Amino acid sequence: MAMVISSVHATLFARASFFCQSSGLRSFRSCLPFSSSAASVSTHNFSRKKWRQPVLSVLDLGGVNISREDVVRDDPTNNVPDNIFSKLGVHLHRRDQHPLGILKNAIYEYFDTHYSNKFNKFDDLCPIVSVKQNFDDVLVPEDHVSRSYNDTYYIDPQTVLRCHTSAHQAELLRTEYTHFLVTGDVYRRDSIDSTHYPVFHQMEGFRVFVPEEWEASGMDATLFAATDLKQCLEGLARHLFGAVEMRWVDTYFPFTNPSFELEIYFKEKWLEVLGCGVTEQEILKRNGKPNNVAWAFGLGLERLAMVLFDIPDIRLFWSNDERFTSQFSKGQLGVKFKPFSKYPPCYKDMSFWINESFTENNLCEVVRGIAGDLVEEVQLIDNFTNKKGMTSHCYRIAYRSMERSLTDEEINDLQWKVREQVQSKLNVVLR
Repeated sequence: MAMVISSVHATLFARASFFCQSSGLRSFRSCLPFSSSAASVSTHNFSRKKWRQPVLSVLDLGGVNISREDVVRDDPTNNVPDNIFSKLGVHLHRRDQHPLGILKNAIYEYFDTHYSNKFNKFDDLCPIVSVKQNFDDVLVPEDHVSRSYNDTYYIDPQTVLRCHTSAHQAELLRTEYTHFLVTGDVYRRDSIDSTHYPVFHQMEGFRVFVPEEWEASGMDATLFAATDLKQCLEGLARHLFGAVEMRWVDTYFPFTNPSFELEIYFKEKWLEVLGCGVTEQEILKRNGKPNNVAWAFGLGLERLAMVLFDIPDIRLFWSNDERFTSQFSKGQLGVKFKPFSKYPPCYKDMSFWINESFTENNLCEVVRGIAGDLVEEVQLIDNFTNKKGMTSHCYRIAYRSMERSLTDEEINDLQWKVREQVQSKLNVVLR
């Protein structure tokens, strides 16, 4: 399960609506457009297509063309920018020679070896989901911060870009899948630094047990599931990291109880590997399994890959530079990345009086929308409130390319555009 959800369809679009529609075994990958008044959905060709680089205006998801206007719209209920639309359909996790694909396949190998191909694998499910799928189906409270426009990318009030792969959990359960791994790209509005990016990749694992399994053990259902879960994930950690010291930390997630985080002692410090727990019984009841018990786990592929491959900046995963891509090969887990650039950062400070609606995530969206992956970090370095009750923030923006030197002219142009857009879009007063 995608365990970290903080800063983490009856949907009408201007032209069409989208939802992940099942058309039979292993068919959740298709995003189908439908008319709000249609009584049925026409048949589509679900054949697997080779991925092509999407253009800015149209991309192909599951054999269906989705235009930019379907996802990015000039509407107050829509907050998906062009730079996020451009990441749809890229599927880094499906590239066997990419660090994320190598890690995904290593996890697959562990489950295939220890569970005799019992787990069904999904890695191309549609990232456009309903609010119900993304939040309600996994018991996220209505007042939870992750539902806000500040944290989530909304296409319209009832449709989002998934925040976690758990968005497909209920649908898979209703379609009688009991053991599954779901991997995919997920989207969250977030801060800008070397470990955060608005698009990243998660894997969820889910296993359902029948009463005969825990009754034969002599344990109660919850203890049986928790014990099996910990044994499974300790084995996975050893498979990925070798013989490492581990510890379990009790925590809270809306969709599991009890809930845990697994930490390993790696490179002389404790590292959180994943979140997991025994699935809340309400989820099973809602999806036709009231007499069962289940466990779920969720992990971030980038987080683990950065550690395993010594990749220092999350932006590198999106690089097409051959000096990066040529360093990795199919099946070679843990090859250490050799840095190929030492380009210095350029720092620009910006101060402004904020208003009540200001959020740092909104600021980062503006900066990222202008500078893209040339922005390395946005950091609050100073703030104060004057006698009139006005609050000032000063942010330091670090610009740096992972692939080339940036010119002063280029950086100054970016900074002026950032200042203009921050003032006009966020309604702040520059100092």
